Amino acid sequence: MNVHLPTALRQTRQRHGLWQSSAALHTTAQTKSGRGLAHCKTLWLVEWLATSRQLVPLLLALMLFAGCVVGPDYHRPVAVTTMPDAYAGASNEWKTATPQAHLPKGAWWEIFGDDELNRLEAMAAGANQQLQAAVARFAQARALADVARSGLFPRIGVGFSATRQRDSVNRPLATTGEPAGKSFTYDNFVLPFDLSYELDLWGRVRRQMESARATARADAADVESVRLAIAAEVAADYFTVRALDAEITALAASIEAYRKSLELTRNRRAAGLVSDLDVAQAETVLKTAEAQLPAITLTRAKFEHALATLTGQPATMFHLPPVPLDRESPFIPPELPSSLLERRPDIAAAEQRMAAANAAIGVAKAAFFPVARFNGLAGFQSIDAGTLFDWPSRLWAVGPSVSLPLFEGGRRSAEMRRTKAAYQETVARYRDTVLRAFAEVEDNIAAQRLLADQYEQELAALASARKQLEIAQNRYRSGLVSYLHVTTAQNTVLERERAVARLRGQRFVAALALVKSLGGGWQGLDSDRAEQGVLATSLPLPSTVTGAVK
Repeated sequence: MNVHLPTALRQTRQRHGLWQSSAALHTTAQTKSGRGLAHCKTLWLVEWLATSRQLVPLLLALMLFAGCVVGPDYHRPVAVTTMPDAYAGASNEWKTATPQAHLPKGAWWEIFGDDELNRLEAMAAGANQQLQAAVARFAQARALADVARSGLFPRIGVGFSATRQRDSVNRPLATTGEPAGKSFTYDNFVLPFDLSYELDLWGRVRRQMESARATARADAADVESVRLAIAAEVAADYFTVRALDAEITALAASIEAYRKSLELTRNRRAAGLVSDLDVAQAETVLKTAEAQLPAITLTRAKFEHALATLTGQPATMFHLPPVPLDRESPFIPPELPSSLLERRPDIAAAEQRMAAANAAIGVAKAAFFPVARFNGLAGFQSIDAGTLFDWPSRLWAVGPSVSLPLFEGGRRSAEMRRTKAAYQETVARYRDTVLRAFAEVEDNIAAQRLLADQYEQELAALASARKQLEIAQNRYRSGLVSYLHVTTAQNTVLERERAVARLRGQRFVAALALVKSLGGGWQGLDSDRAEQGVLATSLPLPSTVTGAVK
């Protein structure tokens, strides 16, 4: 390790032979001390104290500044000008929802009461590659925080060099500047231990630690954002598959009914009760329904393959047995708007990046002040390897150094402007994240309410369509209407059944989208233990979210 030492320390090194002239090195007597090792160490300590006692007042004066930290302290800026008292789409009726709809701590998807979904969520938490990448990024941020923390400690190094050299005859003498006139060939063995410690007088290192730790907390929140997004995507794709299963079931039942109707119509045609037109109409209805089945099956296969990717499984080996979605979505009541700032991990990440950018301003400001270091050197030097560790071969030097650049072409001022602008950028991004979060919650509250209304209307329309089909079939058997009325009623029933199945799935997706926009079960990063928990999890990762939507 190379240590920058002031002139006084270099002179001390010269006194102890580290920069002796070649002639002196060549003629040094190779004697061994007869004193004991403990006595030698005592003399070395006394010699060092006697030489360095004049440095003590200077060191004490420098340490008085060690508690100073330049730069602005972090204060969270105002996210929105006026915080709303309630969401626009939430009425009092929606606030007083049934308790079973509240999110459980951690595994918020358990409110849907689906064991298969719970299994898929556990698989995604343990094998999703995006989540593993996010955890790896957080591990990098933690390591960088430790790198910044290392600046609080001294740097100690050791080296060894062994050289054999010949000096020039025409080298200048240090005393007269005249040519030496002689040449010497000799060995030089040096074993130095050096120490360098920067006195953090202006808080540069502490601001770097503050920035690195805030960045690590932001990455920890990013891990939770990815975890929440993956959990929501798994649930959304799962309920979409189940809704498609319901559509396929309804379509398959309709196809079977159409086949029976076609067979009945053909029998009636053979008996001369109906014409070929009725048979053609029945065949058209059947073939049209059968043509719709491959498209729905393909859509289901794509969502199934997406689930395979989310759960870390090869699509070829992943299969989800068909189970129609035949239950209703739970209702998700929103919390107060003010709690959103504490519940969403993306907002927490944006805020921590503000804190990191704010600390970077302090780092840039500290660059305008002198850098003070305490330097030390101790070791052995000899022209003979056999006497390298003898007491007369010792050397040492100790003392402070101060450096301050006087001209750099405005580089430090430009860096200060850059850090301030970067902080303003993070503030704008933080506020934009908050505004987008409010918009997402309002969108999903409206979707939950309006889809519920639409679902009720579709159920009523389905009941009417089934009644219409029953009447049309009875009138057709009585010979009062043509088969066209039956086919029209059949198409209407099939369309309404598929619409109900789609809306049921959309209501589930809207409910979990609202859960996601409210932050899921994430509680926040209130301590370093939260970010340590993210790093400590070895995949499969147990969930660290502990909050609940109330």
